[in-house]
Amino acid sequence: MKRQIQLFFAALLYFTRIPCPVKVGHSPDQVSRAVRYFPLIGLIVGSLAAFAYFAASRVLSPATSVLLSMIASILITGAFHEDGFADFCDGFGGGWSRERILEIMRDSRIGVFGAIGVGSILALKYHLLLELNQASLIPLLISGHALSRLFPICVAFALPYAREGDQLKPTASNPNRTELAVAFVFGVAPLIYFGPSILIPVVASTLAAICLAFYIRKWIGGFTGDCMGAIQQVTEVVFYAGAVVTWKFL
Repeated sequence: MKRQIQLFFAALLYFTRIPCPVKVGHSPDQVSRAVRYFPLIGLIVGSLAAFAYFAASRVLSPATSVLLSMIASILITGAFHEDGFADFCDGFGGGWSRERILEIMRDSRIGVFGAIGVGSILALKYHLLLELNQASLIPLLISGHALSRLFPICVAFALPYAREGDQLKPTASNPNRTELAVAFVFGVAPLIYFGPSILIPVVASTLAAICLAFYIRKWIGGFTGDCMGAIQQVTEVVFYAGAVVTWKFL
């Protein structure tokens, strides 16, 4: 149990700015073994973002409350996944070979593709959240953050790491079946609240993850940390889009 608590805090320290016990570390091995808790971290981040929305909505408009909720989630995570998505956009937008894509993604500077990509996906997320049934927004935020952090683990389970011989090990290198099973429980647990009505958002985000997995495998032969960030961002937005379709048209 002590080991699992340490792994949970390692994941929390690595993926968020939430204060953790002083003795907690986040070595590559610790974070890699903590993969089972990534969706749980998403559940925590989603809950805090939902609380920010709830608190703001008591005195502010829905539009302002949604924006403050998004800002809260970015501050909590330090824009960790948004940064990965920006690098992904730069790499796949500006590179035309495997080597060049990997080289661009390693560059810490943001390019035009990354800037446009992050701006677009944040704007899309904002408008989708604003279109959602406000009564269901809080559980949807929690579910979206948790589920979207499950998909990168599934991709890491299915694909090899793209940077052969790299000394910098990927965050979720080779998760085993037990880790995947535990992550699955944390990722889908919040969905129970909705019952069958959540089927379309889940299917839509699953298909998005599968398409991205095939796309990155075609171009670079496997995943990188930036690819995992991109998968999280895209599947979260697609989940909200599926929820909008469900609540508005079905």
